[in-house]
Amino acid sequence: MAPGGYFGAALVLDVSAAGVEVSRDELGADVLRSYLGGVGLGTYLLQRLGPAGVDPLAPEAPLAFVFSPLVGTPLTTSAKFAVVAKSPLTGLLTDALASSQFAIAGKLTGHDALVVRGRADDLSVLLVDAEGARVEPAPELAGLSAAAAEEVLRTRFGRGWRAAVIGPAGERGVRYATISHDGRHAGRGGLGAVLGAKNLKAVLVRAAGKAAVHDAEAVLAAARDLRERSFGPATAKYRELGTLANLLAFNAVSTLPTRNFTAATFEGAPKLAAEELHELRLVARNSCASCSIGCEHIYSRKGGGSQRMEYENVFALGPMCGVSDPDDVFAASAKCDELGLDTISAGGTVAWAMECAERGLLDEPWLRFGDGPALLRALDAIGARSPGLGELLAEGSRRASAQLGQGSEAFAVHVKGLELPGYEPRTMQAMGLGFAVNSRGADHNRSGAYEADLSGDLDRLAGAAPHVAAAVATEDRAAVMDSMILCKFLRGVFTEPFAEWANLLRPVTGWDIDADELRATARRIVDAKRAYNLREGATAADDTLPPRILSEAVAMSSGREARLTAERLQSMVAAYYAARGWDAEGRPPTDVASATSV
Repeated sequence: MAPGGYFGAALVLDVSAAGVEVSRDELGADVLRSYLGGVGLGTYLLQRLGPAGVDPLAPEAPLAFVFSPLVGTPLTTSAKFAVVAKSPLTGLLTDALASSQFAIAGKLTGHDALVVRGRADDLSVLLVDAEGARVEPAPELAGLSAAAAEEVLRTRFGRGWRAAVIGPAGERGVRYATISHDGRHAGRGGLGAVLGAKNLKAVLVRAAGKAAVHDAEAVLAAARDLRERSFGPATAKYRELGTLANLLAFNAVSTLPTRNFTAATFEGAPKLAAEELHELRLVARNSCASCSIGCEHIYSRKGGGSQRMEYENVFALGPMCGVSDPDDVFAASAKCDELGLDTISAGGTVAWAMECAERGLLDEPWLRFGDGPALLRALDAIGARSPGLGELLAEGSRRASAQLGQGSEAFAVHVKGLELPGYEPRTMQAMGLGFAVNSRGADHNRSGAYEADLSGDLDRLAGAAPHVAAAVATEDRAAVMDSMILCKFLRGVFTEPFAEWANLLRPVTGWDIDADELRATARRIVDAKRAYNLREGATAADDTLPPRILSEAVAMSSGREARLTAERLQSMVAAYYAARGWDAEGRPPTDVASATSV
């Protein structure tokens, strides 16, 4: 019998010309307790069910939709799921979290994960419910945005079905295409391209029944307490201004990457700031499914309509590309949603192309920093994979720079192939370490080391031992939150996080779990991610930062220059390995790989 909150199995769906072959992969209580769900369980499943060295876009490459024990409970922010696969952008593990009713309906098909393999002959949709699974052709969805496709699917199958859908970019194999649902996105690493390579426009799920918990009354009491705490000061910023509140704050402390990381401040930041837009353009606030925080802020667009805006899409399509007109940034963000593009990788890749064009390395004289219409034109080319520029940029900045050559690799700003989010590593050196060692590549969600940089408790311009400790600690906390799964915006609500998370898991699962066990679980999950990447060819040499970051200083508004040398970074990486108990080549203990593939 499965623990409370679980069904004890993953449903494996092999799609082919003949339809779909369905099998159950039993998940014992020991596996569930070891990896929890979400990203942790997804890593275990990928190691177990994915062939070593597989091409991420090959039919046999698995794509896993993974749920958690908390999904379907009244605990706030728990309606989340993870999508886990080998990334076509990095060639390594990628996982993305998203919130929507898809999470609840997907779990309530009676499974802890849905693992998709194979390839349909024609563009199709995959439907899964308690009665089984089937594939149906859907040629009419070709070229539609995710939102438009969802409308068609609701009409065709009924509102009882919840859909995870790709846009045109996913169909065309753009290596940073997203999977979308209810207007939200599993964004990073090209998961949409993986689904598109299987000739699936959408996966639809329909709920049936409930997932039993161990102590329903105790779960309800915990949910009431967490909901009340979620309205406190720790989440006030997100409720009042959303994540876009970071823009002016980051600009003030010279950590807002600008024009492809050639600067750390942006003169046009005030025009894009939440404070300005809140007064002039805010039309609504919204929440994810089962969320009491309500961080989503929706702004009016020029010419009508509205757009959800967050810090990362504004950074990537604004300062990163030198664009300060909010109408252009809003339009670019809407374009990425329509095409199904990760805004961070899209903005980072276009910014690299703008620099190439300005240096005369690309024969695209129209492509210049600060030109909003040029940004929109480039995004259209990417989404269409149009010959020339579109095909080049659809590959991401690492592959594009390798193809273009001419020294352009030196200013392609990525880690392991994943473009950097909106944090300047030279002025946030704990975060710089977090980017370098992270399993997903440059990432601010799986390593929250920026919290230490912004705390004032350490010198963020001089990475050393305290920065290493911060990187390890925030990565461990993220590993548990991403596997339970809970929203990161709740992190400030917990004063003793591991103990408090154990208190949430006990009444759901019935496990006698405590803080020490969860700390060990966090380390196990981080080690398992590392073991998977090593199996796929990663080495210690990949744990680094872009040449631009390690060879060029960046000016700060204070008049100082910030610099992060390769030697300093290498010293922090070595200390990070030691803190994790890995060897000098970044290899976890030898029993980790076998433990994740049993």
